[in-house]
Amino acid sequence: MTRHLTQRRLNRATLARQLLTGRTELSAEAVIEQMAGVRAQDPEPPYIGLWNRIDGFRKDDLATLLDVRAVVRATLYRGTQHLVTAEDYLWLRPTLEPVLRARREGAFGRLTAGVDPGELARAARSELSGRTTTRPELGRALAGRWPGRDPGALAGSAQLLLPVLHPPPAGLWGRRGPVPFALAEDWLGRRPAAEADPARLVLRHLAAFGPATVGDVQAWSGTARLREVVDALRPALREFKGEDGEELFDLPDAPLPGEDLPVPVRFLALLDDVVLGHADRARLMTAERRRHLVVEPAVLVDGFVRGLWSLTHVADGRAALTVRLFSPLTPRERDEAAEEGAALLRFAAPEADRHDIRFTSAE
Repeated sequence: MTRHLTQRRLNRATLARQLLTGRTELSAEAVIEQMAGVRAQDPEPPYIGLWNRIDGFRKDDLATLLDVRAVVRATLYRGTQHLVTAEDYLWLRPTLEPVLRARREGAFGRLTAGVDPGELARAARSELSGRTTTRPELGRALAGRWPGRDPGALAGSAQLLLPVLHPPPAGLWGRRGPVPFALAEDWLGRRPAAEADPARLVLRHLAAFGPATVGDVQAWSGTARLREVVDALRPALREFKGEDGEELFDLPDAPLPGEDLPVPVRFLALLDDVVLGHADRARLMTAERRRHLVVEPAVLVDGFVRGLWSLTHVADGRAALTVRLFSPLTPRERDEAAEEGAALLRFAAPEADRHDIRFTSAE
């Protein structure tokens, strides 16, 4: 008989696997592996995401992993920037190749019409081989081969056609500027795997975000047509039904805590994959609140999205945390949010002379 899972039970399962039910003593590298990667479109959010999950996390913990090449920054899931372990990158890049090819066509196909992708990839590889360069520099070099073409589109295409990494200073807290490009084989001393491994992709999603539907895995990864892959794995998976009758899959030994598991207040990083890891995000938020999360990071209270937060530095040396709530908090919840917010300010703005927290309505 197939078991049924409530949204609250799914909420607790995903938050436990995403290490948001209590800070862990695992290393930053181990946490990035458990999370199946960390969204890294901007430099600071990965640090916030790891601070949320690791007891005593310091910014240097991640910076060191980037420096020693244990963790890399690259375009991966959904064609967006992520931090993953070097070991994961080697199998993820070929597995996500169709996603990246489709992203290139959608983003740069019109601007590079008439340019053969294979020839562009070979030219870019020649330019990158044995050295690190920036995206503008690569674009200018490629524009010399294709005069009149947009240099940014040529470099952007190369980024998606080739296994390219973005080594430090990209990914370091507070660092902005031209993004460095390096071939993965040069930076890591190893080539990515020759074959895709979609089954491994499915299993990693379930370990990090499950229980989940086929659509959830596809939405998180950007990969289509995974039904056959899941069907082949079905004998080794647990099966459940959700509140709306949807078919959910899970690993046989993955944690599935009860609905009463306490979850602390968490100020999530911008675009944290915990809020993007499912096609149906009802396990974390209402449909109306979902639209806000592409521009502002979320506040979890009792495991569900209850507000948004922003941090600003004021000219007189103050750092201010503004919490915009979708619904009022109880006195206990407000005290917990204030305590966690103060900790966030100490982590993210230690140089400020004064820290302020303000609660307002998001409605």
